[in-house]
Amino acid sequence: MKVLVGTASWSDKSLVASKKFYPQEARTPEARLRFYATQFPLVEVDTSYYAIPTSETAQAWVDRTPAHFTLNVKAFRLFTGHATSPSVLPPDLRAELPKTDKATFYFKDVPPDLRDQIWQRFKAALAPLREAGKLGMVHFQFAPWILRNRGGHAHVAHCVDVMRDYTVSVEFRNKTWFDDVHLGATLAFERELGVVHTVIDGPHGVHNSVPPVWESTHVQYSLVRLHGRNHETWNIKGAKSAAERFNYDYPEHELTDIATRVERLAPETFTTHVIMNNNYEDQGQRNAATLVRILDERHRARVPKLVRPEQPADDAAPETTRELVAAGEWLA
Repeated sequence: MKVLVGTASWSDKSLVASKKFYPQEARTPEARLRFYATQFPLVEVDTSYYAIPTSETAQAWVDRTPAHFTLNVKAFRLFTGHATSPSVLPPDLRAELPKTDKATFYFKDVPPDLRDQIWQRFKAALAPLREAGKLGMVHFQFAPWILRNRGGHAHVAHCVDVMRDYTVSVEFRNKTWFDDVHLGATLAFERELGVVHTVIDGPHGVHNSVPPVWESTHVQYSLVRLHGRNHETWNIKGAKSAAERFNYDYPEHELTDIATRVERLAPETFTTHVIMNNNYEDQGQRNAATLVRILDERHRARVPKLVRPEQPADDAAPETTRELVAAGEWLA
């Protein structure tokens, strides 16, 4: 088993502006990604949710990261049931949209032929990552109004079928999928589709949050996404960025509890991905580094390492996230 820990995005505006994570010399997108990849083995691309990246951009991600780096990619918002502005489509595809006075459109509003073209454009963006062996999961975070009903099942199954040659993870954001009556059926549905179930950590008791279901539905991967537990900002109005909504700094005792649960989940699959999606300033990066440390310390406590004669037993503990990751045999 293997655990990869990373964050959602490496270029969030509040992260860059805070100047708390990147060294002073990391002033360009290239330099920031190169530095990030020295600290963590995994990142989630979230810009692909807002607009389909070009294959040239994806190739740049490949070129700027080491050989064994992994990128999970969020699915384009149109596919996950969210309102989409025509302005975010590539110009040639935008020109083919049906004429309308509405400022946004939904998946159902798009003619089948154009849908196919948009899907193909999205897959083309994934190609450089896939060819380089750096593509992890394609993550579908479905809109809260995608319900557990006939239409919801059909849309999810359609997305999975279109992406059948990829490792797909799904995240449901409506309670109907996980209430007491339907939880088992939802997990069975995910297993039938062959998708990775997403364990969601977020605020409890909010009408549009879902409970954490610590289960695995895929033989290769498990996925845990940590959104923070900030009740006050979860449904904030007028937020200028997602960083305001996910403004939460996990205390160590909560990360210790999460580490315990990750340990129990990890043996069920070959690789577990843990993504910190609390992204105000450097919260995600700091919390991810702390979680790596906790996992490593717990692993060392259970499985003492042999010490070579030439290596003193009281060697200084690794200090950087990269050293922590390398030091743990079960952490990649």
